[in-house]
Amino acid sequence: MSWMNWLVWGFLATAVLTTVMAGSEGFGLTRMNIPHMLGTMFTANRDRAKVYGVVAHFLNGWVFSIVYVAGFHVAHLFTWWFGMALGLIHGLFVVAVAAPVLPGVHPRMASELRGPTVARQLEPPGFLALNYGARTPISVLIAHLAFGAILGGFYTPRDGRQRARSSPPPVLGFVGVGGMQRPDASSCLSVAVSRATNENTYPQ
Repeated sequence: MSWMNWLVWGFLATAVLTTVMAGSEGFGLTRMNIPHMLGTMFTANRDRAKVYGVVAHFLNGWVFSIVYVAGFHVAHLFTWWFGMALGLIHGLFVVAVAAPVLPGVHPRMASELRGPTVARQLEPPGFLALNYGARTPISVLIAHLAFGAILGGFYTPRDGRQRARSSPPPVLGFVGVGGMQRPDASSCLSVAVSRATNENTYPQ
C-alpha cells in the first residue's frame, strides 16, 4: 500500500465528494447539508457546527478511503470502474442504512417515531434521506460514484506493476477465413519486418 498516494487521492476524493454534496444543496437538488448535520452533533452553534462538520466529514472521507484502497488490494483491481462500484455500495449504505438510524445517535435530531422536542429540532433524513427531497439519494450516489472513481483511477500501489496487471492484456488481432483463424495484416507485417531485420544482420 502506498500511504502517500492514499493521503493525496483520499483528500482530493473527499474534497470532490464534499463539493458535489454542497453544490447539490446550493442548486436546490436537496435540502441535506451534511457538514451542518454532522457539526450539530457537537455544538448547537450553527456557525461553529458547519466548521466542525466539514472537519468531521473530511476525517470520515479519509477513513473510508482506506477501506476503498484495501478493497483495491484485496481484489487486485486498481481501476476507476471498480472504484465506482465500491462508491455505489457506499452510497447505497449511506442513504439506506446510515441515514435512517442517524436520529438514534444525533442529540439534536428529531425522531420519526417521537417527533421534534425542545432539544431535538433537526428533521430526520428518513429512508433514502427522502425527507430532504426526492432527488437527495441521486445526489448522494453521484457524489460517492465520483469519490470511488477518483480513488480507483488515480491511486497507484507501491508496486506499480499491480495496476498494470489489473488491466486486461492486449490481444493479437485474428481474422477468421473459412472457419480457420489466422493473424491479421498488422501482425503479419510486424513478424515479416522482424525476420527481415534478423536475416540482414551479419556478425562482424
